[in-house]
Amino acid sequence: MSVMVDIRSVHKSFGGLEVLKGIDLAVRAGEVTVILGPSGSGKSTLLRTVNHLEKVDKGVVSVDGVLIGYRRSGDRLYELPEREVLRQRTRIGFVFQNFNLFPHLTVLDNVVEAPVSALKRPRKEAVEAARRLLDRVGLADKAGAYPRQLSGGQQQRVAIARALALEPRLLLFDEPTSALDPELVGEVLDVIRDLAHQGTTMIVVTHEIGFAREVADTVVFMDDGRIVEQGPPADVLDDPRHERTRSFLSKVL
Repeated sequence: MSVMVDIRSVHKSFGGLEVLKGIDLAVRAGEVTVILGPSGSGKSTLLRTVNHLEKVDKGVVSVDGVLIGYRRSGDRLYELPEREVLRQRTRIGFVFQNFNLFPHLTVLDNVVEAPVSALKRPRKEAVEAARRLLDRVGLADKAGAYPRQLSGGQQQRVAIARALALEPRLLLFDEPTSALDPELVGEVLDVIRDLAHQGTTMIVVTHEIGFAREVADTVVFMDDGRIVEQGPPADVLDDPRHERTRSFLSKVL
């Protein structure tokens, strides 16, 4: 199976704080990689380097064989202009912790906006596709509602539909359930589970260990800016090799 995401020797600091300390990670096409770890371990920062929301200080990130955020000329890397980075991001869906829906747009228009503005799709075609996506996430009846009229779980499902509207090669989820009330977590995880079963390539940062065990092809455990261990869920979650992983799991399981 081909590699969809190739992260090599990625370093990232904020001021004097080194948040990523040389990350190497390969994500194969059609697989789900779940990243676990304590707060402050660098999980979300790593995720944000994949679509250049965070610029790396050292190292490179490639998606589908394309260098993200830079072009190579000889031995040197040159940062791409913003419009080219934005074009790259249309191939990489990102679902944020706090939904980030446009409050002044209806649910339907939130999903239609990006295909029309970024991909220049005809509005009629984009509307038809958006209605299919809303049906897919169980919200066909909410097309005319505004975000404030929805529960957190419904808003996050709209955010997933919006990410899918660009037909991305890759979906990134940054703690998609952490802003939700506990009883709403399941409805969002159900949608992500369905995407996994359809072979969507995904990287999911989450604290949901049960979900990781059920859906992930690979579980990555991060601590202090490094990958401590990675492998199939049965290995990392049920028989971890590292004391740090065992300690973390003993607190959250």
